[in-house]
Amino acid sequence: MKIGLYFGTFNPIHVGHMIIANYMTEHVDLDQVWIVVSPQNPLKKKKTLLPDYHRLALVRAATEDDPKLTVSDIEFHLPIPSYTSTTLAYLKEKHPEHEFSLIMGEDNLRTFHKWYNHELILENHQLYVYPRVLTVQELAAREEGTVEQNAFANHKNVVFCEDAPIMKISSSFIRKAISEGKDVRYMLTEPVHKYVEEMHFYKK
Repeated sequence: MKIGLYFGTFNPIHVGHMIIANYMTEHVDLDQVWIVVSPQNPLKKKKTLLPDYHRLALVRAATEDDPKLTVSDIEFHLPIPSYTSTTLAYLKEKHPEHEFSLIMGEDNLRTFHKWYNHELILENHQLYVYPRVLTVQELAAREEGTVEQNAFANHKNVVFCEDAPIMKISSSFIRKAISEGKDVRYMLTEPVHKYVEEMHFYKK
């Protein structure tokens, strides 16, 4: 099978994540999407980051009724810090029957040259890139034709998913809204919202 790996902290997983994952299983040549939950770096603890097992449980709650979506805790069992190239090598060895690709936002592709072993990743794996909301400065640059060309834009293994939905929604916005007592039910799937509410996550 052709598997798309969608990495993130998912703190919490929200409808924007789910829409991208669903798009990748329905509109490109991927058979499944594995949502890979990144572990907390013990050297970079963040107050707002839920423990690993809770974020994993939230992703499980979000994906449990979709056979094309799978939650993965693979990086919980690998050395910290997590390097994508290490994770890919481990998965390739463990699942030689699968072909693994990466799913990432356009902003991540712009900084891809800073990734550890990025040349090796790009040579051996496809990258499915979805668009993100542009800043005012980026929109102006695009209109003026001065927007910088991405160094990897024309690589044979980079696939731009230009018709993927663009949503201006983030986990940080949701956390802030919850801390302010706002209703975020429509930004989370029902099982995730129920879990967050029952556990009183992100509240002051």
